[in-house]
Amino acid sequence: MQQQQFLASGVKASDQTAQDADPVETREWLEALQSLIEHQGPARARFVLDRLAEAALAGPLHWRAPRISPYANTIAQDEQPVYPGDLSMEERLASTMRWNALAMVAKANAADAELGGHIASYASAADLFEVGFNHFFRGPEGDAPADLLYVQPHSAPGIYARAFYEGRLSAQDLAHFRRELSAPRQGARGLSSYPHPWLMPDFWQFPTGSMGIGPISAIYQARFLRYLQHRGLLSAEHGQRKIWGVFGDGEMDEPESMSALTLAARERLDNLIFVINCNLQRLDGPVRGNGRIIDELESLFTGAGWKVIKVIWGSDWDALFAKDKGGELLKAFAQTVDGQFQTYAAKDGAFNRRAFFGQHPALADLVADLSDAQVDRLRRGGHDMVKIHAAYWHAMRHQGQPVVILAHTKKGFGMGQAGQGKMTTHSQKKMDEEALIGFRDRFRLPLSDDQARALRLIEPDPDSPEVRYLRERRRALGGALPARRLESKPLDVPAMSQWAGFAINEVGREMSNTLAFVRMLGNLLKDPKIGPRIVPIVADEARTFGMASLFRQVGIYSSVGQRYEPEDIGSVLHYREALDGQILEEGISEAGAMASWTAAATSYAVHGLAMLPFYIYYSVFGFQRVGDQIWAAADQRARGFLIGATSGRTTLAGEGLQHQDGSSALVAATIPNCHAFDPAFAQELAVIVQ
Repeated sequence: MQQQQFLASGVKASDQTAQDADPVETREWLEALQSLIEHQGPARARFVLDRLAEAALAGPLHWRAPRISPYANTIAQDEQPVYPGDLSMEERLASTMRWNALAMVAKANAADAELGGHIASYASAADLFEVGFNHFFRGPEGDAPADLLYVQPHSAPGIYARAFYEGRLSAQDLAHFRRELSAPRQGARGLSSYPHPWLMPDFWQFPTGSMGIGPISAIYQARFLRYLQHRGLLSAEHGQRKIWGVFGDGEMDEPESMSALTLAARERLDNLIFVINCNLQRLDGPVRGNGRIIDELESLFTGAGWKVIKVIWGSDWDALFAKDKGGELLKAFAQTVDGQFQTYAAKDGAFNRRAFFGQHPALADLVADLSDAQVDRLRRGGHDMVKIHAAYWHAMRHQGQPVVILAHTKKGFGMGQAGQGKMTTHSQKKMDEEALIGFRDRFRLPLSDDQARALRLIEPDPDSPEVRYLRERRRALGGALPARRLESKPLDVPAMSQWAGFAINEVGREMSNTLAFVRMLGNLLKDPKIGPRIVPIVADEARTFGMASLFRQVGIYSSVGQRYEPEDIGSVLHYREALDGQILEEGISEAGAMASWTAAATSYAVHGLAMLPFYIYYSVFGFQRVGDQIWAAADQRARGFLIGATSGRTTLAGEGLQHQDGSSALVAATIPNCHAFDPAFAQELAVIVQ
């Protein structure tokens, strides 16, 4: 397997033989590399390869190492840790979660077809979540601070199914999926469609819809956690916390999903782990029908500076790779695009034997001793708990970089002809009786035919081995997750006269309300109690708003301090970066600034530490540009100030019509829990802030 990975890197495996004019010499080079690793260690081998790459780039070759590795697992079989749990028990639990999530959605839509919901997404992601919940995701009741979990919106039914088994939700609650208004009349709580802290304030921490909100929020949350540590507001033990984001491959097309990848690498956020469920399919069809989304994401994340771990094939494939001396599997994978992989997922073992393994006699020989049923059960890596655990285990220990795990799955896994790999499976909300019984049989669920047809939930028996095991695993990891808790202490607010006296009492000097705000902010930052909790945020506009004096007063946050002498070091307004700097300078990224604001504005519930963020921006380029993120912040019950500066139709008339803002206040008024003001005088501004 390791040798095959060397052979297949750099070019399509199918082209290797045609391009290799001297296979003997090639093998000698590969053997030399293997010898270097074995006798002098990986560090020396990496050093030599780096020097070779530099020479190849500088010389006449102009060659750069490819960012796409073979279509195989990153973690070799001999690098897998021993699985720490009861594998058969956990597989039974995952099957139960799949069924209960399916039953909840399908039963709701049988009663009211307008409710909607999703079955196929969680069916593909169940094992990714279960390994995390059983072995990695730390809760808030343990010795260490809790991890933070961002959940793919369409997988919410599976999280409810697990909470049902944990005893956090009742069967009556599950019967009110997407029925938040009618549930209280029945003595139940309604379950929101997607993660929604406003509707379920003690359950969900982070809203992840619409698509793209989750990834950028997770990245800036990880950075904000480091910010709090570097400023001494959180203890060192918070450095152990991980921010986990489980997202979909189709979601990565959203600009917000990808726009902050380089920030995560630049900040060396090794507290951040993305798990991307690569089921290869979005609502309308394949994510990359004529290409491979895993290859594309590997290239993008590698180029951005992330550590990439691919979980593509399950343990069932290990024996096939070991038998495949000629590397025919990797060659065949290199020729297969995602649209074809989806066809394989939708078909049975007999079809896959003919269509995939029948491409070459050597491939056919690999499965000659397997039945069609066994071929059908050759799992993708994202459905193999052993492979998933190995990836998570290595990700937890990786230092100096954020990690992304690309997990290959089948959309609608286990739904058979009713949905597995089907083009329409994303929107599927119901299954016919034959499909329900087939699902039961595939996962060996303890249901009669009548119970399966009736979509009966598998109830958690507190005395059953499965429930005891599940709950013990969560106890060992610190309790239930996700969970939202309010543990922050209120802050003492200084009297208005201490920081806004100049605005209340006429001093004979006219000033814009933008300048008045900056002066108020500077005074508040000096207050010994509330000052350290203030988070000033700008998107490369501080000088425009007259905030340069704050550079020296409180500093600009930098995770590495300031490694250079600024050109304006002699100025009282010089550009000062510091490890404990207070200003978050986000560059030309309103989306990044808004994600930082949300992290700070919800710190009271996420970190138990009340912070007070002020994000100041060109009014016309702020609220309207990041409106979707503001809705998400509202859903998350954010607390802070959004300051639309230089507002109005005439303030920046000289800059052109694009800078003239007469609509932001109207847009702001559409957010139900956003208190929108349009002050004309400094006194008004002081009262609003107070």
